[in-house]
Amino acid sequence: MKTTWAISIFYFFVFFSFGGLFSLLTLYLKNEALLTGGQIGTIMSVGPIIMIISQPFWGIICDYTRKPKLVLTITVFLTGICGLAYLINTSYIWIFIVAISVAFFQSAIVPISDSLVTSFVHQHQSTSYGTLRLWGAVGFSVSVLVVGKISELFGSVYIFLIFALALTIATYFAYQIPQQKESYIGAKLSTGLKKLITVPHYILFLFVTFFVFGPIYANNFYFSLFFESLGATMAGIGIAFLLMAGSEVPFMRYADAFIHKAGIIKIILLAAIVSGLRWYLYFIEPPQWVVFATAVMQGFSIGLFIPAALQYVKMISPKSVQVTAVSFYSAAGNGLGCWFCSILGGIIMDVYNIYITYLFYGLLTTIGVICVLFLPKLEMKHRNFA
Repeated sequence: MKTTWAISIFYFFVFFSFGGLFSLLTLYLKNEALLTGGQIGTIMSVGPIIMIISQPFWGIICDYTRKPKLVLTITVFLTGICGLAYLINTSYIWIFIVAISVAFFQSAIVPISDSLVTSFVHQHQSTSYGTLRLWGAVGFSVSVLVVGKISELFGSVYIFLIFALALTIATYFAYQIPQQKESYIGAKLSTGLKKLITVPHYILFLFVTFFVFGPIYANNFYFSLFFESLGATMAGIGIAFLLMAGSEVPFMRYADAFIHKAGIIKIILLAAIVSGLRWYLYFIEPPQWVVFATAVMQGFSIGLFIPAALQYVKMISPKSVQVTAVSFYSAAGNGLGCWFCSILGGIIMDVYNIYITYLFYGLLTTIGVICVLFLPKLEMKHRNFA
């Protein structure tokens, strides 16, 4: 009981820190640092690229030391310290360097903690990963509201102070997470890749993840600019994020039941369609009340797509390379997809406006929906030739 609470609190404060910083950082870069849309897009796209490069590095460190809990504790603390460096200077070059340093240490937090937690759950089976991980969604949603209000009242400097404070608290609870003997992260992906490229529907699903997840993750960076353009205040932006992130909780909680009833492909397809409709809705410059009223669309699309996609990847990949399959799946959406959509979104915003950026996201998601429709056919062909 004590351990599960420690894990839940850890997730809460880690995602509390992420929610406050990453949802409001674009506003700070635009209004305080006076950066252009292209510069903002470049900075926000640094994280996904660093993630692709640095995650294997942290995996090697965990393999070599066999102390993933210690690595996690150190990287959580250093991520918060690096975040304070945003306060030193507002020049583009300095912010770019700080963004790289934050991303480098931050990229270790989720994969290492998830590895430790899933190992703990497997060993004890007294709870589920989803039940513990839900506290991350709660922390993220509460953070945007709280940090948004505080920064509106006292200044944007508090975005970074609260980020560091939350991760300092999370550092303490990171060391409370138990470490099983096998709970370190493997970093050898090349062998698994050779097997995975022989599974055509897995390769196609990487494209689905790129086209659907890319816009979803990039929206976390650009939503505050979009909503501000509709006349929303910092507090209003915080409430919107609270509704959106909070709506993910019930869908994640009952995702397994939905998947069991409708099937994985149908759930993935529905989640992708809803996500695309949301971007097209933002393109037509809706009134603020419509954005608030449709916040549940995020819960449906993300809350169902994430668990369904993870199950699908594990289902179609050979058992011997499932960890590798999940790694590439994560890199395709959270890495390459997010980078592509973040940097192109900023450029499009510079040339046109933020609404055209969301039209671009809608078109990308539509391509993802089309790819989903071909998954069953590829599965059938693969079975016939296997």
